Amino acid sequence: MAEKEKVKGFKVKTFSIEVKIFQTMKELKALDEKVNRFLAGNGVKKVIAVSDTTTTDDTGATIGLIRVVTYET
Repeated sequence: MAEKEKVKGFKVKTFSIEVKIFQTMKELKALDEKVNRFLAGNGVKKVIAVSDTTTTDDTGATIGLIRVVTYET
């Protein structure tokens, strides 16, 4: 009887922040720190992909940032 092979799976985690005028660099640094704490604290062995996208209000102004991380544990 053949031994079952362990199937690797990818996991996805989404992070978001509100973006305020003239504070973007501070907010990006806070988002980076939040993501890094998650990666370090959850046994992440390999990051597969990172993607950022913005959210806007009805006038088209950027009001937030969404970061999606795909990883393996």
